[in-house]
Amino acid sequence: MSSTSVFGLAPTVPVVPVVVIEDAADAVPLARALVAGGLPLIEVTLRTPAALDALRAVAAEVPEAVVGAGTVVSAAGVADAVGAGARFLVSPGWTERLLGAMRDSGVPFLPGVSTASEVVALLEHGVRDMKFFPAEAAGGIPYLTSLAGPLPRARFCPTGGISPASAPAYLALSNVGCVGGTWMLPPDALAARDWARVEALARGAAGLRAPVSP
Repeated sequence: MSSTSVFGLAPTVPVVPVVVIEDAADAVPLARALVAGGLPLIEVTLRTPAALDALRAVAAEVPEAVVGAGTVVSAAGVADAVGAGARFLVSPGWTERLLGAMRDSGVPFLPGVSTASEVVALLEHGVRDMKFFPAEAAGGIPYLTSLAGPLPRARFCPTGGISPASAPAYLALSNVGCVGGTWMLPPDALAARDWARVEALARGAAGLRAPVSP
């Protein structure tokens, strides 16, 4: 496993945009809009036939982006993603085989968890950085707060149902390194290829921080 943490790839970035790309031709202008808005850490999900071509294009043409692959669910998916240029990997869950493939890939990874038992199992494997998914459906802020006491070594990127309104409260948690979200990628803006709107929404997301205590 790489010694570099996903959270260390862009330590000042609070939000990772979770991107679903239907047309690989959109990948480069979309990535440039996100980078211009201050969100260089970009997760391209492996949910569409265009995903690997999109990864290749961003890795080759947008060097200022740190592009990774999400929805990685198999060892073959790990190999394909890294071969396409992914600099980090994110999975919605994990198995022993998938964890081994991600560990052997040489790039940072975030295996997905939603229960305390899964967190404990990963800690036994020496993995401290995890994706908490689906964040809101799995208990959200109260659940992560409850995990912080008994499992303080675990650090999370919560993803799933997070909004610009709820993100700051997640970011205030001691065991959260960043959050993942899609709100800066509204479907109508993507359909219209309104990259200026995406950039503006990304800039707003990049400016989110944990609330300051009085």
